[in-house]
Amino acid sequence: MQAQEPKDPYVALWSRIDAFRPEELEALIEERRAVRMTLMRGTIHLVTDRDCLALRPAMQSVCERLFWSGSPFGKRLDGVDVDEVLAAGRALLEEEPRTSAQLRLLLGERWPEADAESLAAAVGYLLPVVQVPPRGLWARSGQATRTTAERWLGRRLRATGKPNGAVRRYLAAFGPASVRDIATWSGLTGVRAIVERMRGLRTFRDENGVELFDVEDAPLADPDAPTPVRFLPIYDNVFLSHADRARIGDAEDRPRLGFGAGRFFSLLLIGGFLRAAWRVDDRNVLVKPARRLSKKDTAAVEAEGRRLTHFLGGDVRILPA
Repeated sequence: MQAQEPKDPYVALWSRIDAFRPEELEALIEERRAVRMTLMRGTIHLVTDRDCLALRPAMQSVCERLFWSGSPFGKRLDGVDVDEVLAAGRALLEEEPRTSAQLRLLLGERWPEADAESLAAAVGYLLPVVQVPPRGLWARSGQATRTTAERWLGRRLRATGKPNGAVRRYLAAFGPASVRDIATWSGLTGVRAIVERMRGLRTFRDENGVELFDVEDAPLADPDAPTPVRFLPIYDNVFLSHADRARIGDAEDRPRLGFGAGRFFSLLLIGGFLRAAWRVDDRNVLVKPARRLSKKDTAAVEAEGRRLTHFLGGDVRILPA
């Protein structure tokens, strides 16, 4: 689950699983059976311990590219032996979990001429580190404090970083999908070569002739199936998993909701499409439609909103479009 905002996985699972209880997810995090770490697109995700061990090596190239060319940090460490930095960072984090501020201070003392923020960023991007609780708990949280995945889980990561398994998992959740879609979700490069090496994938063509891939025997959704209202959190992978987001909403609606220039808001799907944004204000759920809702849709949003406010505590209000 996308987890840049610590409580978002709870809302995401509440929207997907009947009778979901946040205490269950909290227990998984505290028992080290679920972890928060940098994965797809170089963003924080919440995954099972098993997926951590398998997915992190597959996303190593993504994290390396983002550090060296997708951020200013790599350029600031010209002349610094980054392997030595990583060895020192690993030793510090395995000695005890530490915050970025603590890591900056300690690494900066060893490399006083280097940019301390970039030293700490190298450790965060290039090593498989996890955020430890209370960060990410429902009832309470805390600063992002990290240690290595291997120290936290007591197991080694997979030695190979082949992304085939990650791509197959993506298609099982979001297929049929194009090469660009897979790259958008994952941050991987060379996706065309990856899918061509994968045997047994089903292929389709969309209305524009673009080739789409899917796992074998995956059911195709009935276009006439009912699609209930769904409150989804900010950065939900439902929105970020495809290159062409017209599949989930009209492009002209997004600016009306405040989307743009890197800004995102929590999603409200009506009829399977992004028709409104929502946010919590003093424990109340405020809904901002892109356009005026029908009476039927308004009633459905209010009903689902009441369920959400029972989960979060508070009330629901629909603002003017």
